[in-house]
Amino acid sequence: MADFHDIIVVGAGTAGMTAALYALRNGKSVLVLESESMGGQIAFSPKVENFPSHKSVSGAELADMMYDQISELGAEIELEKALSVTKNGEGNFTVKTEYGDHDGMAVIIATGVRHRNIGVDGEEELIGKGVSYCATCDGPFYAGEEVALIGDGNTALQYAVMLSGYCKKVTVCTLFDRFFGEARLVKTLKSKENVEIVHNVSLQKFVTADGKLSALAFKKTTDGADFVLPTRAVFICVGQIPANEAFADLVKLDDKGFIVAEEDCKTDCDGVFAAGDCRTKKVRQLTTAAADGAIAAVNACAYIDAL
Repeated sequence: MADFHDIIVVGAGTAGMTAALYALRNGKSVLVLESESMGGQIAFSPKVENFPSHKSVSGAELADMMYDQISELGAEIELEKALSVTKNGEGNFTVKTEYGDHDGMAVIIATGVRHRNIGVDGEEELIGKGVSYCATCDGPFYAGEEVALIGDGNTALQYAVMLSGYCKKVTVCTLFDRFFGEARLVKTLKSKENVEIVHNVSLQKFVTADGKLSALAFKKTTDGADFVLPTRAVFICVGQIPANEAFADLVKLDDKGFIVAEEDCKTDCDGVFAAGDCRTKKVRQLTTAAADGAIAAVNACAYIDAL
C-alpha cells in the first residue's frame, strides 16, 4: 500500500523546498521527492549575492539551510525520480517513482530546468574539463584568462558581462547576426573593451589536448570559412530545457515544454500546482522561485481545505 501525505512536492530546489516550508507551517504533511541533489541548480553556485538577508553565501550553504529548515519541521524527503502523476479523483493523486507509489491530496511540481547541450561530439566528456553551462559557477576558475561564450539570449549576455569583470578577454560567439536579449544588456556588453563579438559562426568541433579543451573549431555561416578560437574554457548558453516529460499527460505544457501556469501557480488540473523555473514565466531567479514555492503551497493548502 502506498504511503499518504497531504502534499507531494516533486523537486527539492528553492521552489520545492520553499513550498514544503509553507505547507508544513500550514499544518500539512509533506513528502519531497528529488531525483538528483538537494537544492537544484543553486547548489552548484559558489557564491549567491542576490538573495535577501544574505550579503554573500554559497549555493551549497543556502541549500543546506533550506533542507535543515524543512527537515526540522517534519518534511519527509526521498531521493526518488517521479515517473508519472495520476489523478484518481478530487484530493487523490498517485506519484509513481522507480521505487514505488506515493499518494497525496495535492501535488506541487517544482522540477526546474536543465541546460540545453549544443550537440557537438565530445561535449559530455568535456564537462568540467573546459566546457561549462554556468558562468556563475565556473567562471572564477578562469579569472585572468581568455574564455569563450556561445549564445545570444539574456542569459548569455549576462554571463558575458559578468565574465568580462575578471577574465582577460571574453569572445562571444553567436549563430546568427544579432543578439536576441535586452537592448540594455547588449549595449553594456558592447561597451566592454575586453569583449570581442563574433557573429554568424556555427560550432563544429571541440579541440582537445591531454583530455581537456584547447580550442573551438567554428564554420562561418556566411561563407563557410573555418574559424578556430584557442581557449581553455567555453560557456555554452543556448537555452534551458524543462524536465516535465513525466507530467505531459497530466497538465498542459507549452511548445517549449514548460508547464502552463500563471502567477497563482495553478495548472489546468485541479490540485496540481507548478512552481519555479519549470513553469511558464519571464523571470527565472532564485527569489522568484522562492515566491512561486510560497504561492503554490498556500494555494495547495487552500485547495485541500476546501475539499
